[in-house]
Amino acid sequence: MLASRVFGLVGRRSICTSLCLRAHGHAGVVKAEDYALPAYVDRRDVPLPEAAFVRDLSAQQKALKEKEKASWTALSVDEKVELYRMKFNETYAEMNKGTNEWKTILGGVLFFLGLTGVILIWQKHFMYGPIPHTFSEDWLSAQTKRMLDMRVNPLEGISAHWDYDKNEWKK
Repeated sequence: MLASRVFGLVGRRSICTSLCLRAHGHAGVVKAEDYALPAYVDRRDVPLPEAAFVRDLSAQQKALKEKEKASWTALSVDEKVELYRMKFNETYAEMNKGTNEWKTILGGVLFFLGLTGVILIWQKHFMYGPIPHTFSEDWLSAQTKRMLDMRVNPLEGISAHWDYDKNEWKK
């Protein structure tokens, strides 16, 4: 009973794995990266990364690494640069070099501001009705006159700035 159950689980697992691999178009087993190992990161505040930039060395690079163990005066400038590039991806000058990413960001911000403006103009034209008559100059002057006649807020408001004897605004 136990053996048949174990073989059933193993068989089901192998079928699921092969179907997943076929579904994703892989011919063989895909090797996943081991995230427990240290990763390479170019950062100015951490000058020495935990891992080298190139992990899998070619035959030529392995020969250069063996030559590196001897005197460095025997190495040419190109070999020293290649050794440096095996350990690091970028120099400090390359890390500090500016990018043109700000142009993309500014373009995106301006695009969305323009889109917002178009939406607001469309809303004003098609969604909102006409301006109410209470915003006209005649209505506002009549309303102000009525507030003065009623002596609204006589201590600090509009009535405090009106001279009732001369019928004009105080200076």
